[in-house]
Amino acid sequence: MGETPSRTTSVPPPPAAAGGGPAWRLRLSALIVALLSWRTPSCAANADTKRLYHDLINGYSSLIRPVGNNSDRLTVKMGLRLSQLIDVTLAICQEASKRCVVESTDMCIASFQNLKNQIMTTNVWVEQEWNDYKLRWDPEEYGGVTKVHVPAEQIWLPDIVLYNNADGNYEVTIMTKAILHSDGLVIWKPPAIYKSSCEIDVQYFPFDQQTCFMKFGSWTYDGYTVDLKHKHQRDDSNDIAVGIDLSEFYLSVEWDIMAVPARRKEKFYSCCEEPFPDITFNITLRRKTLFYTVNLIIPCVAISFLSVLVFYLPSDSGEKVSLSISIMLSLGVFFLLLSEIIPPTSLAVPLLGKYLLFTMMAPWVKHVFLKVLPPVLLMKRPQDDDDDDDAKAHRCAQELTLCAYHSAEPPESGGDDASPRALPSPPDGGADPGPLLDQDLARPVFNVRFIAQHMENADHFDQVIEDWRYVAMVLDRLFLLLFTFTCVVGSACIILEAPSLFDDKLPIDILMSKVAPRLRRIHD
Repeated sequence: MGETPSRTTSVPPPPAAAGGGPAWRLRLSALIVALLSWRTPSCAANADTKRLYHDLINGYSSLIRPVGNNSDRLTVKMGLRLSQLIDVTLAICQEASKRCVVESTDMCIASFQNLKNQIMTTNVWVEQEWNDYKLRWDPEEYGGVTKVHVPAEQIWLPDIVLYNNADGNYEVTIMTKAILHSDGLVIWKPPAIYKSSCEIDVQYFPFDQQTCFMKFGSWTYDGYTVDLKHKHQRDDSNDIAVGIDLSEFYLSVEWDIMAVPARRKEKFYSCCEEPFPDITFNITLRRKTLFYTVNLIIPCVAISFLSVLVFYLPSDSGEKVSLSISIMLSLGVFFLLLSEIIPPTSLAVPLLGKYLLFTMMAPWVKHVFLKVLPPVLLMKRPQDDDDDDDAKAHRCAQELTLCAYHSAEPPESGGDDASPRALPSPPDGGADPGPLLDQDLARPVFNVRFIAQHMENADHFDQVIEDWRYVAMVLDRLFLLLFTFTCVVGSACIILEAPSLFDDKLPIDILMSKVAPRLRRIHD
């Protein structure tokens, strides 16, 4: 078989323009030199920072309080930056309630108490500053490095905890890096989500204003070893008007922040002779009422005023009771909704009313409701036209009885066959004239008298019914005026009793937050 001749591919040399080759190489060399010169300072800075970090941490103990002498006092300055008000609500421990079913009675009592914990949940930055003499250096010896970031676990940290914690995590759980300055200043700003206990007063709900507090202090160091102060505190005062930084606060949809003062206090406990300083941050909250006004107050007031229509219906109408029951059920639904919103221990049991039943009309009732109140209430008792007809019929029945009696009298000129009869006396007072009349007229006269007596009794019963009906009309008119007056005045007094309705001061979070204007510009 013949061999296939091999092919050789020759790469042509690049075209060399006149003077083009050396210029291209010069540009490439200049680019490489520029890149190397741009990276060199950064690499040198990182090397200096690395060397500084090792020099600072080498031989450093995070368990020893950074003071030159054990009797020296270390000052720790603290501040709080509020980022978000997550919730102010009633915490319910469902897991404890489930364990209550299968465990002992003590667990049942503990879970029941957990239902009443009122908690404020906040997202904050705990700002802490102190001076550590062991973490000082000369920037000129480390390439001009003036600050360095190190893990917080590797340096000494003050054990600042939240005293009124309601969640179990008393201290900061996220260990962020701390900033070390060349003069020994240490700044640590870890974020934290705290659940602090807050006593909620629902007396003026939903126009209420709550004041919750967060109390911070050292857990082990007394005031002679660690002096806790606010970062904006003056030497001559322990009160800070604006103790919480709200520059990065995201506005809450339910609460307005009205004031955030802080106060430094020293407290002596029974265990120790030394004072323990603490800083208490007070947060005054005012509830935004638009949601509750539209969805709770207006429907309740409207349904309550529908009760006025009950008094316009006739007293013997069945719809009167149906309307009252419907209004009562509607208000009951809103009461259930209200009990779900506010703490159940703060809602008093309402008094629905007392019903009085009258079995007879006392003389004073008849006098008051038939004679006294109608003229005062500008009422006039209606007259029934059938009353005259009933009176005429009653008189006719009596006249028929008398006529029958006179027709039974014997003639004045008596014959021989005429038997003398004694003249009967007129019917009187329930005496039965039947035996004195003729036997043919006795039964009709008895029937006529029975009808007359029945009509008289019917008139009496109708009169009693009409009296009670008129009493009901008077009561309706009286209760209409009283209920309308009570609803208007009572609703106004109850609602206007809330102090926050007359507080026209702007919330401090809107004035100080820098996040809210940015969010408005983004949405616009």
